[in-house]
Amino acid sequence: MTQNVRPFRILFVGDVVGRPGRRALRELLPEILDEEKPDFVIVNAENSAGGFGLNRRSVQALFDAGADVLTNGNHTWDKPDAVELTEEDPRILRPENYPPGTPGCGWGIFESRSGTRVGVLNLLGRVFLSGLDDPFRIGRERLEKMRQETSVLFVDLHAEATSEKAAFAWHVSGLASAVVGTHTHVPTDDARVLPGGTAFQTDAGMTGGYEGVIGMGHEASVQRFLTGLPVRFEPATRDLRLDSTVFEVDPQTGRAVGVRRIQKRLMED
Repeated sequence: MTQNVRPFRILFVGDVVGRPGRRALRELLPEILDEEKPDFVIVNAENSAGGFGLNRRSVQALFDAGADVLTNGNHTWDKPDAVELTEEDPRILRPENYPPGTPGCGWGIFESRSGTRVGVLNLLGRVFLSGLDDPFRIGRERLEKMRQETSVLFVDLHAEATSEKAAFAWHVSGLASAVVGTHTHVPTDDARVLPGGTAFQTDAGMTGGYEGVIGMGHEASVQRFLTGLPVRFEPATRDLRLDSTVFEVDPQTGRAVGVRRIQKRLMED
């Protein structure tokens, strides 16, 4: 850490699942903001509308709660609003490794509260997910380009396989300030700073109902496994929790100096 320089603090909030997740964010995030005083807040929004995708109402709710930038994933396009939203607002990112010509953008350079510029990159993994362009190649190319404008670089890699997320973090170690995994909705207890100065966590978890199956009602999830038939999933509404991670970065060098998980639980009435 550069002497006498305050660490730049990024708060990342795991996948917000439907209306219950938006409620958890609205009611629990202020406490975290007060305690941690982050310079920049990133929220994954790809499940924020009914558990699948995003729409104008869900996006506005996340920004109103305190998000500076929204990242997404494989459910980005599930709602018809998504195309216009990603084209209208550069703060709403979609995975960068979609084909050329896809609406919106997967990266951006943003001004933080403290004046430090932050580069945010959103990528989608390929293992067990739809076959997009190579996130390893695209990711490194974009990070090298972004590094010309700022040293503080953050990556949300929305991916299924833990091995893919970990391998990517090592691939960009020393280039990205932080790499966090999303998509599996289960927070992992492996947050650490790699030797190159890149903070990494396999998955940040989710914000929503824990009395369910990865944020969805458990009854429908059980029926799906018992019968193999299509079922209607609705977000779980009880035991609401907010999963997040704080990343501390030297703003001059871009090297991470700390990372830790935070989970808050909403007390039931």
